[in-house]
Amino acid sequence: MSTLKIQGLRAGVEGNEILRGIDLEISSGEVHAIMGPNDSGKSTLSHVIMGRPGYEVLGGTVTLDGLDLLALPPYERARAGLFLALQYPTEVPEVSLQETIEAAFSAAGRDSSTVGARLTEEAERVGLKVGLLDRPLNVDLSGGETKRNETVQLAVLEPKIAILDELDSGLEIDALRACSRRIEQMTDSNLGVLAITRHHRLLDELHPDQVHIRIDGRVVASGGPEIATELETDGYAAYIETPPVEMSETSVSLGRFSNPLG
Repeated sequence: MSTLKIQGLRAGVEGNEILRGIDLEISSGEVHAIMGPNDSGKSTLSHVIMGRPGYEVLGGTVTLDGLDLLALPPYERARAGLFLALQYPTEVPEVSLQETIEAAFSAAGRDSSTVGARLTEEAERVGLKVGLLDRPLNVDLSGGETKRNETVQLAVLEPKIAILDELDSGLEIDALRACSRRIEQMTDSNLGVLAITRHHRLLDELHPDQVHIRIDGRVVASGGPEIATELETDGYAAYIETPPVEMSETSVSLGRFSNPLG
């Protein structure tokens, strides 16, 4: 069993602290979902874990099976068993998906001779047209095709932990269902998943063991999948601290609170 452990993680960009102390632990076979409003630092967490340049780690640790990931460049984090499915995958002209996966296999000391057959098998599982496998990586693919492509990569690479940064972004229901169900199947083979999402619909197919609510760079609540259901009805109001109302001298003299909206 593998475990991704995040303890007291603080990080930011250009002096702006975005992550303000994150504690999470994801193990093989588990699905953890992180939900939160826009600009709550959800995608920042995925980028910092994976080592995207431009982010400054201000404190805390991130380990995978005891290995200090923060001390490694991104390619070594991937080799250690991390996979990041980006919200907006990068296009790589003139490099095919098969070439990319074969290079990853070779770098990890794995036999790359079966990559072509496995890509075809996984493409058929998620409804990706096999002919698209020969295209340059992510070039001229629709949103649904791109996310199916990412799911194919995930299945063939077989990482220990997959971070899904808004897998459901821009997906129509059939593509979402195909990708989510395949990833759900992979958790039965010990894949651990950290799914970052703003919407409940992803979690209707990719069933979370725990749901964590992120507000202002912190995890403010954790619980079962019922939290995601409650958010659909009530939103994030219950988790957002309401700042104290300030009274101006004019407001006091009028005997009412100042209202900036008039």
